[in-house]
Amino acid sequence: MHKFKKRKQKSNLTNAFTLLEVMIAVIIISIVIMALLEMKGNSSFKFSKITNNLVVNQYTSFFISNPDYGFVKESVKLDDLLKEFKVEDELRRELKEIKVDIVYQELQYFGDMTEAVDEDSEEYEEEVQKKDSNLAIEIGKTILKIKDNTKKDESYSTALLRLRLQ
Repeated sequence: MHKFKKRKQKSNLTNAFTLLEVMIAVIIISIVIMALLEMKGNSSFKFSKITNNLVVNQYTSFFISNPDYGFVKESVKLDDLLKEFKVEDELRRELKEIKVDIVYQELQYFGDMTEAVDEDSEEYEEEVQKKDSNLAIEIGKTILKIKDNTKKDESYSTALLRLRLQ
């Protein structure tokens, strides 16, 4: 003979979550999702800023590598800055669309850098002869305003301190 064991039936109330527990779990999950979305947004913004800075630094290096530009106010295409370099055709076409406005501001000028010599000394005559070949130092700031015509409303600017010996 088989003995049947009576199973105890548990009430449904003890096996299920209460409404309050479910609401708290949903709130916690919502907060975590919002924090993750905010982190993604911040990292996307930072990535775009770093990318823009990289582009500006690259264009600035093109400018620095070309000594013909930088001490006058002018407007050039980036392609002109690289005319002496071997560059792929695709990159050269892209650079032709980018306009650079160069603005130079003289900050400080130190002229006649020869030492003061007493008129009665023997060195005075030598100094008078050197007057024609005086050393002058000019410190200036070059501002590059870069306008990319391929991308709407994108413009960058950067500034460089320049030192010129004359």
